[in-house]
Amino acid sequence: MSQSDIRQTGQKALIIGAGPAGLTAAFELLERTQVQPIVLEKSDSFGGISRTVRYKGYRMDIGGHRFFSKSDRVMEWWKRVMPVEGDTHSITYQGKTREVAGAGPIDATREDRVMLVRNRKSRIYFLRQFFEYPIQLTGDTLKALGAVRTVRIGVSYIAAMIQQITPEESLQDFLINRFGRELYLTFFKSYTEKVWGVPCDEISAEWGAQRIKGLSITKAVLHFVKKALASSGPSHDLSQKGTETSLIEKFMYPKYGPGQLWEYVAEDVAQRGAVVRKEQTVVKVYTHGWRITAIDSLDEATGATERIPADYFFSTMPMKELIRAMACEVPANVREVSEGLIYRDFITVGVLLNKLKVADSTDTGSKLLRDNWIYVQEPDVQVGRMQIFNNWSPYLLEDPSKVWIGLEYFCYETDAIWKLSDADMIALAKREMVHIGMIEAADVLDACVIRVPKTYPAYFGAYERFDELRDWLNQFENLFLVGRNGMHKYNNQDHSMLTAMTAVDNIIAGRTDKENLWAVNTEMEYHESKDGK
Repeated sequence: MSQSDIRQTGQKALIIGAGPAGLTAAFELLERTQVQPIVLEKSDSFGGISRTVRYKGYRMDIGGHRFFSKSDRVMEWWKRVMPVEGDTHSITYQGKTREVAGAGPIDATREDRVMLVRNRKSRIYFLRQFFEYPIQLTGDTLKALGAVRTVRIGVSYIAAMIQQITPEESLQDFLINRFGRELYLTFFKSYTEKVWGVPCDEISAEWGAQRIKGLSITKAVLHFVKKALASSGPSHDLSQKGTETSLIEKFMYPKYGPGQLWEYVAEDVAQRGAVVRKEQTVVKVYTHGWRITAIDSLDEATGATERIPADYFFSTMPMKELIRAMACEVPANVREVSEGLIYRDFITVGVLLNKLKVADSTDTGSKLLRDNWIYVQEPDVQVGRMQIFNNWSPYLLEDPSKVWIGLEYFCYETDAIWKLSDADMIALAKREMVHIGMIEAADVLDACVIRVPKTYPAYFGAYERFDELRDWLNQFENLFLVGRNGMHKYNNQDHSMLTAMTAVDNIIAGRTDKENLWAVNTEMEYHESKDGK
């Protein structure tokens, strides 16, 4: 089917979920076809886990979202929705972009619809000390590790390079092959097991292939040398095309957090003809042969259920919930795999402070570290990561003289920590931060708790049989699984967007197989291509 044919059909696309993948699909359909999007969002906000949570004038970014991609297609898409500070004002008409005469550069102090350009800094907190992340084998790092541990790290790294573990069956194998056993035990094992709640040797190596990709000690060292040699040169280009994702130096960030961009996209697509509804739960999915025909949506506010037919269906809902909603007969093995999928859940405790107790050695007397986030490797506390929202955007704070942090905990909904009252959760977070020397209890001014279920699709449980589930769903020619939970794939925000873009490409091309969707964030070549396809 050609693009011109689609423009004459008046077809509809039902999109389940208004996160990055769902809203990107709606935007792309309106931009490139005559298919009308109908977007159904289960929650009362836009952006999925990329939303911005508001609390008493303060804003929280759930998990931290750097707006950076090696796909030019995604980078240009973001900048079209929200221009970058310092760029000139422009308008786009009939595919041509023109600068607005006399408008001057975009100023974030005067305008809200703007991307800030932020410096990236992440560190590990271990042995009550800070280590650069990714690990850099500098003099300071080696001194902090101590002579004995440093020698063990060097010897084990050489041993790993000489004799690789084959085949790589687990995440433990993957990490040891790239960093050596001693460095794996020092900096990877504890944090990773905090995140997933299971030993690293029970997690598929595929997780490492997606999240860590080409990073190794060699690349980290080469990056450090390159950075040192270039320190007197021009600032980094935002594209940073030749840099591993974990080593990027700068990124874009919406003035008021990631949800701001997705709220703009939701507003824009609604104004252009999309139907966008919140608090809608898809309870039934109807089929005819290998096509989806309609869904039943429950309006949580009114209790009414509506049947909505459509020609195309995009699903970002968790695959387990999608299978449960299918009205057709689902093969027993497919249902078994679906029910065996595991999701890791997430708690953020937002804490407002007068100041932090710790400071950088170069910033004596400062109340603020320079990090975007800090990985807490200390095994004697449950907190896994700390965000410093001031460093993402100062506009996330009602009072910029304060320090606004997010303390992140990884768990299951069945865990005792998930069931703690907000007051008890705040008390735990406060107690742990005092214990590891990050804060003084007297400096805590306020706090809140945000719980996010099904944040991380897990690479264990029934995942080893995932192909059975994927292959069965792929047979529905007008169903497109996109996004993190829609594909049970640990996608970043840009990967989720690319799956939606690729699905729209397929609709325009009349392509019904889904291999190019599943290739996003799997094939290394996607990162280096100019168009991100």
